[in-house]
Amino acid sequence: MTFKERLPYYLFGLVIGIILVVFIWNKKGTEFNYGPNSRLLKNIRIKNRVFSNEALFSLQSKNLDTSVVSKILKNGNADMWNKVKLDTCIRYEIKGKKEQKNVTLTIKNCDSTAFIEKIIID
Repeated sequence: MTFKERLPYYLFGLVIGIILVVFIWNKKGTEFNYGPNSRLLKNIRIKNRVFSNEALFSLQSKNLDTSVVSKILKNGNADMWNKVKLDTCIRYEIKGKKEQKNVTLTIKNCDSTAFIEKIIID
């Protein structure tokens, strides 16, 4: 068999293999958190979240609930360059994407707790 005759068989097997792998990984809920943004967001998601009074007031004034914060922590964009190092914590600003693009969170990420200090809604 020449290369031209083997290529369709190879591509067919490759496509079937990719479909199977994607199907299995979607069932398992596997995440690939290799970038610094996604690692930070996952780190904050798995910690206990404590809302400040100012953050809760911002949500209540716009008739929103804490699910907005959860969505931003799932799909947001963390500003890694402008982080502020405190004693044992680091303060980040996380901006929402798509539907939450007008929401910005200020989060103080500590060892076991994430303090949501401010929520700015434009």
